[in-house]
Amino acid sequence: MEETLTPKQMAIIRYIREFRRREGYSPTMQQIGDHLGCTKVTVFEHVNALVEKGVIERGPKHKARSLRVSEKFTLPEDRPTRMPLAGRIAAGEPIEAVEDTEHLDLEEMFEAARDTFVLQVTGNSMIDEQIRDGDFVICERRGTPRNGETVVALLEDGEATLKKFYREAGRIRLQPANPDFKPIYTKDADIQGVVVGVVRRV
Repeated sequence: MEETLTPKQMAIIRYIREFRRREGYSPTMQQIGDHLGCTKVTVFEHVNALVEKGVIERGPKHKARSLRVSEKFTLPEDRPTRMPLAGRIAAGEPIEAVEDTEHLDLEEMFEAARDTFVLQVTGNSMIDEQIRDGDFVICERRGTPRNGETVVALLEDGEATLKKFYREAGRIRLQPANPDFKPIYTKDADIQGVVVGVVRRV
């Protein structure tokens, strides 16, 4: 839904919601217009469009201060996958972790890979790539990987494996990221997907 809303409409939605939270009742059309720097007529047109889309609900007979955001509508900042980015911290020398207004949205991180799936990893053959036993890998469903990408490969014997992909002369090398494991050589591998992210529970 949000992609069909204009920036002005999103601003109206946010203002109505925050005003109701702060004051306990809804703003008037004039207050919305004053806040956004537009006319009451413009606000009325946007509100009507939002009511038609089911994003905003209005009381009977256009009762004053009756606007409210529908419970069925969720703003981007309300998504459970969107978390505040509190700052940055170095893994080497210490730096100050500062309060920040940025957010990390997991949906946005993986939105380029629209056809994705998740697998839980068993084993530590990819540990040098920071993929450990029990991790979850987010994979883009893509069958044409580039050399060096980590892939989900289905082998000729029907077994699936998570390895780095390298195309060599006359064969494919599926390279583990752990010196305790040997590479797998095959003439053909059915690539089920390419890893685009890793999620770990701590």
